[in-house]
Amino acid sequence: MKTAVVVFPGSNCDRDVAVAVENITGTKPHMVWHREAELPDVDLVILPGGFSYGDYLRAGAMAAHSPIMQTVKVKAEKGLPVLGICNGFQVLTEMGLLPGALMKNRGIKFINRPVTTRVEQSQTIFTNKYAAGTVISIPIAHSIGNYFADEATLDRLEERGLVAFRYCDEDGRILDEANPNGSARNIAGIYNETKTVLGYMPHPERACDPLTGGTDGRGVFESLLGALS
Repeated sequence: MKTAVVVFPGSNCDRDVAVAVENITGTKPHMVWHREAELPDVDLVILPGGFSYGDYLRAGAMAAHSPIMQTVKVKAEKGLPVLGICNGFQVLTEMGLLPGALMKNRGIKFINRPVTTRVEQSQTIFTNKYAAGTVISIPIAHSIGNYFADEATLDRLEERGLVAFRYCDEDGRILDEANPNGSARNIAGIYNETKTVLGYMPHPERACDPLTGGTDGRGVFESLLGALS
């Protein structure tokens, strides 16, 4: 599986993602600087977490207009898989590849801790190594992770099976007290219409090694490896 990791000024999880990809797939990803105009020949693009452009103007808004992202958008619309993690999720909404927006957490505080999320769909390139309903523990680290969309958009996401992950308790129950940031309907991740683009607020790359506290995030990368190799 050939992977590109886009690096913006302010990215701080690009190397974490690169290490996870290399350890799981056995192949080093291409690290693509945001000012480049062309992508290498790859099977997957990952937009990592961090604070692209310092989150100035609006989180992800400036990164969405980087030269490389114009190429990513064209290729994504033709079917190239894209995974946006945390800030990458914000970028995907800002550039219109995913609906809705990420807003300030309720309570307006930065949150950095493990949370539990429930896998809603198992028959996708991102989740085929999980069973639907599986509860996984994944770290979050954000102050702008409150997913928002109008009711019609939320209903469409539900009806078409485009909700990828929801915040839940350890038993998989979708409760408000298990929602760390106030996201609508406890949404932690969503797909585009073809389920080839995923935005996920937690950081699966930080849950790929037992030495760092857990391996529940490996399934995302193992699913992609199985689907794209």
